[in-house]
Amino acid sequence: MEIQNIKKMRRALELTQHQFAKNAGVSQSLIAKIESGRVDPTYSKVKQIEEALQLLSSKNEPNLEEVMTKKIITTKPSEKATEVIKIMNGKNISQIPVLEGDNVVGLVSESSALENAEKLKILAAKDIMDEAPPIVPINTSWSVISNLLKHYPLVLIKRKGILVGVITKSDLLQKALK
Repeated sequence: MEIQNIKKMRRALELTQHQFAKNAGVSQSLIAKIESGRVDPTYSKVKQIEEALQLLSSKNEPNLEEVMTKKIITTKPSEKATEVIKIMNGKNISQIPVLEGDNVVGLVSESSALENAEKLKILAAKDIMDEAPPIVPINTSWSVISNLLKHYPLVLIKRKGILVGVITKSDLLQKALK
């Protein structure tokens, strides 16, 4: 953490200097001096401030259950590729997890289907699927989900080993607009 960014982070949390200082366990005057560049705080004070910022930031994170789609549409590896595409089109989704029993074994996406467009009529989901998307526990932080979605089209959510939801890039963008 750059100590010079405290003012920007405090304002993003919509806190006054007094409110932030109280949460960090430091004086309001110390926050004011740090923000104005008039003092270089001790390491222990910086750590206190950093911990307060992390705690306050995580409180503002959306709850995964508020964002995730609870109805997960899946397919089996043996399902005909054309049927998978019909499901995706009918449900207006761009990817569908492939499950074998309770295990996620892959992901059929519009991209993976397009790569095999000429042969879709003779292929199954297992023939056109990409690697399985990440699966995370329900208590995973929003920042981890956000980072995963930079590399994957969706993230699956589990609670006690059972799939309970899915978060897509679209969900992330909708939440950002609220």
